[in-house]
Amino acid sequence: MDWTSPVPLTADDDTGTTWHVRRAWPGKRPGDYVLEVSAPGRPGVRGARLRQGRFKLIPPDDPRLPALRAEAEQGELIAYRPYDRAVVKGEGRYTKIFRPGRAAVAAERSAQLNVVLDQGTFTTPGILSRRSQDVIDFSAIPGPTLYEVHSLTSDESFARAWEKWSRAWAAQVSSPNGPAAQDVLNSLPLHSAERESGKVWRLVNLWLQHNEGVPELETPGDALRAAAQQVTTDLLRTEPDPLVWAHGGLHDKQIISTDGTSPLGLLDFDATARAEAALDLASMDVYLELRLRKNHITPARYLTAHTQVLCAAEELHVSPARFQAYSEARWLRLAYMPLPGRFSMALSVLAEMRGRYRTGTG
Repeated sequence: MDWTSPVPLTADDDTGTTWHVRRAWPGKRPGDYVLEVSAPGRPGVRGARLRQGRFKLIPPDDPRLPALRAEAEQGELIAYRPYDRAVVKGEGRYTKIFRPGRAAVAAERSAQLNVVLDQGTFTTPGILSRRSQDVIDFSAIPGPTLYEVHSLTSDESFARAWEKWSRAWAAQVSSPNGPAAQDVLNSLPLHSAERESGKVWRLVNLWLQHNEGVPELETPGDALRAAAQQVTTDLLRTEPDPLVWAHGGLHDKQIISTDGTSPLGLLDFDATARAEAALDLASMDVYLELRLRKNHITPARYLTAHTQVLCAAEELHVSPARFQAYSEARWLRLAYMPLPGRFSMALSVLAEMRGRYRTGTG
């Protein structure tokens, strides 16, 4: 099922500079999209808007991120979701910029993880300073991410890095919690199957709102609704696995690879929660397959990493039905992202998964 995204792969600004679209999100109004873009030869990223097909860069003075301009002048803007959050890379630190008042939750999550995480498995960036209600400086963890390891190492080193992650993840999630860690775990938000289903439907409805009244999009819209209904059924029809600590948004760019016995690094834990272990492992696996389908990783290395995800799932006694359900949900979430080819890819993968599930080959 195809749908031609209104968001292009590249766009030219008023000066003729060509910008590459890295990420994109639907705005509040139909036909309005916010973008993260980059240009060859220019450091970092910029924000942009696409309104009814017209591309325009967002000025550095983001009205909902008042601290952004000053912070971006002190380093390199490496991640930016306009009007929501940003990350600036500086000397030995990473500065996260939030909407005013929202830094408190990130600071609390950082403190909580220091209690929950086993220091022998993962380490997290420390808070260097919390300079305001919307700015936090985090320490840097040296080393490449698991995503970067693919282009930096041999097959053997790649395999060792993924095996180390798999063992560490299984050990962390299955480790018994002491009284302090259990108290923290109990205080975390609950990311249940019902919440995952609700998130899927919110994104699906946002897609439908943006494309309402377009005759040629009725069929893709029907396919999206049907997929969402099937995902909801799969999430809710089987008994959930036990609740454990969860990262909440795990993928290969969130893990810092380290040498020897040094603990791996873990990044971006704002969404940490109590959830089924399948939530994180399915997310990691789906992003790996996304890298494969975009030719960012070779089939052989995909199989190596995918096997380690399945090893962690087996070690944590994740039931196949729950892994399948959360994988479907993650693919459907990716379908909503307005990037060229993403919609048709996601629905195609979902159809393949349903086919394997029906025949018992998946």
